[in-house]
Amino acid sequence: MTARTGSGLATIALACVGLGLATVVVAVVLDDAAGAGSTPDVAPVVTAEYGARLIADTAAFIGPDHADPAMRYSGTRMACASCHLGTGTEPGTLSLLQAAARYPRFSGRDGGVRDLQDRINGCMERSLNGRALPRDSPEILAMVAYIESLADRWAAMGESQRVPTEQPAFAAPDRAADLDAGQRVFETRCAICHGADGAGLPAAGGPARGYVFPPLWGPDSFNNGAGMHRVLTAARFIKARMPFGEADLTDEETFDVAAYINSRPRPEMADLERDYPDRADKPIDGTYGPFADDFPLEQHRFGPFRPIEEHYAAQRGAADDIDTDPAD
Repeated sequence: MTARTGSGLATIALACVGLGLATVVVAVVLDDAAGAGSTPDVAPVVTAEYGARLIADTAAFIGPDHADPAMRYSGTRMACASCHLGTGTEPGTLSLLQAAARYPRFSGRDGGVRDLQDRINGCMERSLNGRALPRDSPEILAMVAYIESLADRWAAMGESQRVPTEQPAFAAPDRAADLDAGQRVFETRCAICHGADGAGLPAAGGPARGYVFPPLWGPDSFNNGAGMHRVLTAARFIKARMPFGEADLTDEETFDVAAYINSRPRPEMADLERDYPDRADKPIDGTYGPFADDFPLEQHRFGPFRPIEEHYAAQRGAADDIDTDPAD
């Protein structure tokens, strides 16, 4: 463990430096074009290119520091690409390559069929702790155009290109998460990029330019209504993608660090009791009630999850009928 951790830290540090340098270069180019700390001067045209820039540089275009208050839709300075790595072009966890084909679809959280605009606005209100974009706005239509354009990219990819370079899928340990162990994992494997206080690494040019590595908790992170605030959802992402450049955590480490991150303070979303009109549709790792069962909130948050899973499987007469979509 010690040897692996030392090697991992060195590799991650190099990755941080490399990505940080790239971000500095991008920030300098943008600042030269638009003025340091100001909003990029890009016409809001409904194109896939504009949509890609919105996903990559969300804070600059629709973030809380925008010069025009009417354009302040995101409540954080994170980007869509904070979770959809590579602006969603990488196969695997939270890829956007096949997202367009999955909508419209039923959403248990909303209790009805929702389209891609609805899904994007769900991220705006939860993952980015902001407010919904108008459905006919250039911004949301451009993001839809970009996501739809990725279907052509997926179709053009060879079979070998479609294979994710990820670890085997996360499997939750049959126990409650250990927050102390999770803190130790965070301090040794995550803090080097996300900061000892979980506040992230801001991009060059100031907070208005977003983050090189996003905050994992605190006032500028996702709120408690976001899918990433669920331990199993966060663990799936962490196991597949983190630490950046060297995703090698075990299921046990992943489980504990996901729980630790989600035990930390973050913005709170109002009216969460309206979610999941059918309480039986609520994910087993939901972090807020009410539930359609008698398991305590602490167990829904941090496990063990097997008893909850078995309870619902028995009710539904199915061995594996549990919603694991981060969309909900």
